[in-house]
Amino acid sequence: MIDTAGDCLRVTVPMVFGNAQTLMEEGATRLGDGVTLFDLGAVSESDSSALAVIFAWARRAAARGGSVRIANTPASLLSLADLYGVSEFLPLA
Repeated sequence: MIDTAGDCLRVTVPMVFGNAQTLMEEGATRLGDGVTLFDLGAVSESDSSALAVIFAWARRAAARGGSVRIANTPASLLSLADLYGVSEFLPLA
């Protein structure tokens, strides 16, 4: 679901409700010290649960004194963030 690709974590499955819990947990356990970069370039499908996963990663990282950055965010996910009025809170790289 999440592969290590150089200095970032690459999400390799759709970010949809059926995968949300597993993605949230797997990403949270792989948070590093400092900034953790998640690459969403391979995400073929996303729904509103993807936003919840990203924000959960960000909260977990902040609780540990770190942060999260999101790279290659799919346009559909950015559109959902705009629709829900949360795009300014996405930690985009």
